Amino acid sequence: MRIVAGSARGRPLKGPKDARVIRPTADRVRETLFNVLGQWMDGLAVLDLYAGTGALGLEALSRGAARLVMVDRDREAQGLCRENAAALGFTDKARLLARPVDEALGQLAADGERFEVIFADPPYAARAAAELLEQLGRHPVCAAGGLVVVEHDRREDAPDSGAGFVREDARRFGDTVVTFYRAPA
Repeated sequence: MRIVAGSARGRPLKGPKDARVIRPTADRVRETLFNVLGQWMDGLAVLDLYAGTGALGLEALSRGAARLVMVDRDREAQGLCRENAAALGFTDKARLLARPVDEALGQLAADGERFEVIFADPPYAARAAAELLEQLGRHPVCAAGGLVVVEHDRREDAPDSGAGFVREDARRFGDTVVTFYRAPA
C-alpha cells in the first residue's frame, strides 16, 4: 500500500495486522476514485470516516488538501492513522478523533467545522450507506455542494438519495462499490 500521487507519491503506508479487521482501500481503487474527483484537492478540507489506515485522507493531503480529520474508534486503526500521517510528514495538517463516527460528527458539527470532501469506508457487514447519509443530515459537517464518497459492498443497495444528498456516480471494483453523493448547494 502506497500513496498514489502528489507530494508523497510512492511513499509506503503501514497496513493492518489483519486485513479482515481493517480493510484498507486498494491502491487501484484510490487511483480511480481520485481520477473521478479530480487529481488535485488544493486547499480543501477533508473528513475521513472509518479511517482505518488513513489512506484516503492522506492521499488527499498528498494531492494538496489543506487539512484532514480522520475518525476511527478502533485502537489499531488509530495507531495506523497516527503512524502513517507522521511518516508522510502530515502531522501538522492531520487530526485524529478516536471515537465512534456519530459522536465525532456531533462534535465536529458543534465546533462549526465543514468539509468539502467526506470519505466513508464503513465495515461492509454494517450496510451503513443509508445510515451514514442520515447521520450527515443530523450533523451538518458537509459544506454546501460538497461531496460524500462511500465505499461499500456490491451487495449493499446504496440509496439514490438521503438527507438532501443525491447520488451522482457509482463505480464497481470487484466486490467493492464506491458511490459519490453531492450535498445540497
